[in-house]
Amino acid sequence: MKVLFYSIREFEKPFLSAANTKNIECGFTELALGEKTAAMAKGYDAICIFTGDDASEHVIEQLHAIRVKHIAIRAAGHDNVNIGAARAREIKVVNVPEYSPYAIAEHAVAMMLALNRRLITANEQVKRLDFTVGNLLGFDMNKKTVGLIGTGKTGQIVARILNGFGCRLLAYDIDPAEGLEKELNLTYTDLETLYRESDIVSLHVPLNNGTRYLINQHAISQMKPGVMLINTARGAVVKTDAVIEGLTNGKIGFFGMDVYEKEKGVFFFDYTGKELNDPVLKKLLTMPNVLVTPHQAFATHEALTNISDATFHSFSCWENNIPAQFELTH
Repeated sequence: MKVLFYSIREFEKPFLSAANTKNIECGFTELALGEKTAAMAKGYDAICIFTGDDASEHVIEQLHAIRVKHIAIRAAGHDNVNIGAARAREIKVVNVPEYSPYAIAEHAVAMMLALNRRLITANEQVKRLDFTVGNLLGFDMNKKTVGLIGTGKTGQIVARILNGFGCRLLAYDIDPAEGLEKELNLTYTDLETLYRESDIVSLHVPLNNGTRYLINQHAISQMKPGVMLINTARGAVVKTDAVIEGLTNGKIGFFGMDVYEKEKGVFFFDYTGKELNDPVLKKLLTMPNVLVTPHQAFATHEALTNISDATFHSFSCWENNIPAQFELTH
């Protein structure tokens, strides 16, 4: 089997190399999969892509025409892949749904603490030898109400961490986790109640038709004044323009985002000394109560090891005509 890895970054290669115990022939490109780059996969049996790659129906058609049979997504999210188009052309698709929910959950909580305790501002101040504290006041997490939207594996770990802080936990999920309420003193509720009562709202849902722009102007209008909003899920779960409006009028007190709806071509790239042609992102970066990280929540040694191992396990299964564990059907 020959595999072409799209959107590859140098920090991934050692993990992929260690996982390639069967000596599968691999090619690598930093370019993203799309209509202009699909032809690069000619001569390969499979491709491996990331969340910013475009595997829409037309791209799937191009891959089918050059006899690509398999697509592996080295991430959990798969909204960038037209699964129906792939199935119709007998192209098998897998993702890595459980590479490390701890990585994402811990990053989400780290963003809460960094924003609350103004750690970025404090670090900048002391480097200027300014050791004053007057503009660094935060709040106790203890007894604050945190609303978790999504209680899959990542959301559950966030809940456990925050339960340890003594937070009051509200949650919303279309499929509530059995036993979680009793275990963590958590209460499932509707979105309106969660918005109204939460001091912090943290997002842990996949991107689909039901969650796209879930956090919009109407949702924000129902939230507490000064609410903290954290997004480590997918960028388009949040309507960024509405968040900027909320930040500007004070409805949103803090915003932490590790994902951005227009991150493709920006996150994972070095724009030092270059012009960033994105006025929305530029506006966010000027706001002192906003913390942006460049889609790094997944970037732990454990997560990258698990992603690489699971990906090459899928390749090995396909090579031996065995169904891969995490094949996607819809």
